[in-house]
Amino acid sequence: MKNLNLTIADWPEYELLDSGNNKKLERYGAFTLVRPETQALWAPRRPKLWSDANAEFERHGEKGTWRERGIPESWQISWNDLAFTVRLTSFKHTGVFPEQAANWEWIRERCAALSNPKILNLFGYTGIATLAAAKAPGSGGAMGAHVTHVDASKQSNAWAKENAALSEIPAHAVRYILDDALKFVEREVRRGASYDGIILDPPAFGRGAKGEVWHIEEDLPRLLAGLAKIFAAKPGSFFLLNGYAAGYSPASFKQAVEDHMKDAARAEGEFGELRLKESGGSDRVLPSGIYVRFVR
Repeated sequence: MKNLNLTIADWPEYELLDSGNNKKLERYGAFTLVRPETQALWAPRRPKLWSDANAEFERHGEKGTWRERGIPESWQISWNDLAFTVRLTSFKHTGVFPEQAANWEWIRERCAALSNPKILNLFGYTGIATLAAAKAPGSGGAMGAHVTHVDASKQSNAWAKENAALSEIPAHAVRYILDDALKFVEREVRRGASYDGIILDPPAFGRGAKGEVWHIEEDLPRLLAGLAKIFAAKPGSFFLLNGYAAGYSPASFKQAVEDHMKDAARAEGEFGELRLKESGGSDRVLPSGIYVRFVR
């Protein structure tokens, strides 16, 4: 695999305006937000912009609250032909991870190269990767991918369905599963299931639909072992692992994948950082995640 850091520039409805002092200033559509960012160990370069932000997430110990000014409960933005809703959550998130735009494009390209692919999206959250797969052009210009979207949160699955409706995804194109990702995969192994594309974005820590506890250091190897058994062997099948867990490097994720996907090291693939580029002519980038992806 090739070590490749992916840098995402701003797109029409998203900008990283500035960063620094352990925070980032972003624009989502018409509204600007300030959120914590431990990677931003430098000083802001555009301090005048920060005072006009519509909302700021302020930490109070392990929790936090939004301080808002003139901002709706939710609003819609788009990326290419995908539309989705932005909301301010109690965990500082917005339902959108803009650094994933390079992977959304890659998912679409990979799905378009396959005939009626079956895609599995684990830890699917608000479903933008699901949208990218489900709306990928298939043969004859039709949408050719069918996606199984798995998340342990009812709220996230409802949000994903809302985004699918906004993006005009047919109801039959996506199957939503409320379940623990590891348990679902182990049942799929027993059922002899097979998927042409696998996407997963596991948290460092989480809870399943029935209170199951997820620890990435313990459970990711077990999950990868199961996924290796349901990953289709045909040429063009693809695999994508994203990560945000502090303390792990892209090489760690790459080697974990190669340990279970025996042909990954020889496949066409990349691993590295996902980075957001500041707008306004800045040369500065904000490391925002890590990824491993390959095609059989």
